[in-house]
Amino acid sequence: MKTFAEFGLEPKVLQAITELGFEESTPIQSKSIPIALTGSDLIGQAQTGTGKTAAFGIPLINKIPTSEDRIVALIMTPTRELAIQVSEEIGKLTRFKGLRSLAIYGGQEIGRQIRALKKRPQIIIGTPGRMLDHINRKTIRLDDVQTVVLDEADEMLDMGFMEDITSILSLIPENRQTMLFSATMPPNIQKLAQQFLKNPEHVSVIPKQVSVPLIDQAYIEVHERQKFDALSRLLDMESPELAIIFGRTKRRVDELSEALQKRGYTADGLHGDLSQNQRDAVMRKFRDGSIDVLVATDVAARGLDVSGVSHVINFDLPQDPESYVHRIGRTGRAGKEGTAWSFVTPRELDHLHFIEKVTRHRIPKKPLPSMAEAIEGKQRMTAERILELVSEDSINEYKGIAIQMLEQYDSVNLLAAAIKLLTGEKKDVSIELTPEDPIRAKKRRPDVRSNGRRFSSSSFGGNRSGGSGGSRGRSDSRGGYGSGRSSSSYGSGGGYNRDRDSQYKGKGEGRSDNTRRPRPSSDDFVNS
Repeated sequence: MKTFAEFGLEPKVLQAITELGFEESTPIQSKSIPIALTGSDLIGQAQTGTGKTAAFGIPLINKIPTSEDRIVALIMTPTRELAIQVSEEIGKLTRFKGLRSLAIYGGQEIGRQIRALKKRPQIIIGTPGRMLDHINRKTIRLDDVQTVVLDEADEMLDMGFMEDITSILSLIPENRQTMLFSATMPPNIQKLAQQFLKNPEHVSVIPKQVSVPLIDQAYIEVHERQKFDALSRLLDMESPELAIIFGRTKRRVDELSEALQKRGYTADGLHGDLSQNQRDAVMRKFRDGSIDVLVATDVAARGLDVSGVSHVINFDLPQDPESYVHRIGRTGRAGKEGTAWSFVTPRELDHLHFIEKVTRHRIPKKPLPSMAEAIEGKQRMTAERILELVSEDSINEYKGIAIQMLEQYDSVNLLAAAIKLLTGEKKDVSIELTPEDPIRAKKRRPDVRSNGRRFSSSSFGGNRSGGSGGSRGRSDSRGGYGSGRSSSSYGSGGGYNRDRDSQYKGKGEGRSDNTRRPRPSSDDFVNS
């Protein structure tokens, strides 16, 4: 595998990659980036979790001059969630170069997007329906576009976006670079490639089976807002010597480490925004045992090697199987036993099964520890510490007062009081963390009819206009979306609409009859 320094990237692009903590490229990146840097058209076939975003994002950013003030790149995604996530990743990669990118998608006020477009972004990331709407309004001009990326192309076509995509591509100058990324290559994708790509180079990455170390692994199914109490019980029950808890974001790490401190645990956080001196100070405390819980992001934990880590806890599931293996490999080192726990929300079970499939290891489900189990675990660990001291010669100076106390008090009561004192009582502090969106595995294919509309047997009832049917979605006069985040949040009268952005043929104007279809769930995103 190549390091990013070997690709001949601009210093500011390389600096951003280095700051994110990445050195070695993934297989799809090592194959795609050199081709993309030459300006050739490209078809990249790879599964979710392989780093596709950086595979097209890095060469795209590398070729755009900072002096450019026109829209020169379009990135099309199937869902607004993915558009937002790709936009965030592009933003990280352009951190030092200073390029401007903008995510546009349905469900967000179009006037706000029009105002943002006046700031002259060079890169537009969005869903086909809303892109076409802006094109029809002439708020986006395609005359200067030099690069087009179709991300998750198979999913876009599954959702009935073929007509929108072909309309957009036909308006872009032919003298451009087109990159198409897709997990599968069905006939409709091949037809699209033949029509709009010029002599594309095809790169394919077959998901490799990732081996996992011999570590005792388990998961607990728990709702997002129950995670912290579950963590407290787990730490009490297991009483780890040293534990690393992984959070998905820097915000999560900061909030979680602070919450653990409030509850009385000796914990500290580690993430990419800390200075080198701060990182060194945290790691010094962890290595010498001043803290026994380290909360970290994936980037901060790269290359982390601390002996004696007995437990790894995935407070948030990682984006891909490789990261999962990397995380749990922080324990069970040097021939010692290790334990890895993962918290999985109900909406992330498919993603967990994807990790199991790639790692070829079934991760057993275990119940949430009860309060009684947590208390018992704490007391057991305290008793073990007392027994360890009994076997040492360092307690002679305490025997005198022990004899005096035994003359006045019952020995069982004395020992129980000592265990209570040593166990300590955690502070009953109310904790509320900012929820993180679930990671989802690639969803099953929808039923797409010939007219492009998407129907779901679980959400389509006799009423097309969005009847109640237990729906949590909220209808509005613009034909917008409900507040639910996946198709499961719509009731039996969920109905349908033309596409993901409530944009319709003609001039791209939304209907006002509230006909809509269930919103597709976001595909999982790769922190490339």
